[in-house]
Amino acid sequence: MPRIRTAAGIAAASVLLLTGCATGSSTAEPSSDSSAAAEDTFPVTITHALGETTIDAKPERVATIGWSNQDVALALGVVPVGMDTQVWNWTNDADLGVYEWTQDAIDELGGEAPALFSTSDGTDFEAVADTAPDVILAAQSGLDEASYATLSEIAPVVAYPDVAWFTSWRDTITLNAEGLGLSAQGDQLVSDLEDQIADATADADFAGKTAAFFSISASDLSSVYIYTGGDARTAFLGDLGFDLPQVAIDGAETGSFYEQFSAENADKIQDVDVIVTYGDGTVLEALQADPLWSTLPAVKNGAVVEVGMGDAYSAAVSPTALSIPWVLDQYVGDLEAAAAKVQ
Repeated sequence: MPRIRTAAGIAAASVLLLTGCATGSSTAEPSSDSSAAAEDTFPVTITHALGETTIDAKPERVATIGWSNQDVALALGVVPVGMDTQVWNWTNDADLGVYEWTQDAIDELGGEAPALFSTSDGTDFEAVADTAPDVILAAQSGLDEASYATLSEIAPVVAYPDVAWFTSWRDTITLNAEGLGLSAQGDQLVSDLEDQIADATADADFAGKTAAFFSISASDLSSVYIYTGGDARTAFLGDLGFDLPQVAIDGAETGSFYEQFSAENADKIQDVDVIVTYGDGTVLEALQADPLWSTLPAVKNGAVVEVGMGDAYSAAVSPTALSIPWVLDQYVGDLEAAAAKVQ
């Protein structure tokens, strides 16, 4: 049975994590205690892209699959009985376990450690079933109809609202919170995180500048990939105060989460003032040495932020209820340094 604590308590745990992690960041606790909010009345019916899900009673055993859903449960004081291993990095190591911000929240809440589902070969239905969940949270996931149907035989499933992997961090929180019967607490958590973002960016000079998230390999610059505004990584830059380039906006409208551009089409992304990309510190130098990519204003100006490859920083910039406070100060600081180079 999961232990319940307030969102404010989890935020406090995030503060402790921040003071000890490599980012050297810090964050303020939420200004209010969501424990005073009433819980939802069941049954609850949630409409999503794959149908309707009815949850008859407040779930006691919660499983999560996909990205970030476990962090919502934890931020609302619920330790899942099972969750996906967090292998969303370049190592593809199924034994990675969980990232620091998630583990810190598990430790703060106490109770039994969640069972970890391997994601290397897709959803492990048998492992999910073994946890005997009352609900499966998957608001940010890539479930197809067949997988959804299989999981629904195990427990009610909260799927994504529209397009797979396109769920914003806000909607991920509110949908999963509804599935837990904690809608008001979820709304408060969103508000708390928005306040933290506003505080962290209060002095940032991002207004009027465009930014987008890329995947660029220094060893192969024949093409680059830009994540569209429907993807949480680029959308988060909008949350921080940047405008999104038109190509990111257009791509999101077609339902694509990335667009590929060859070096010969570098002119099509001239309007990106700040490039954020996975990288190990060699990407900017490689771009500046390339005869085509070096023509981009962002590359000329050095307005490129590399967020690592396979480490916690590179994962935390895909925003979750717990990674946002963990990464916020370092990320904003790096973005401010890049934005200052925009001419």
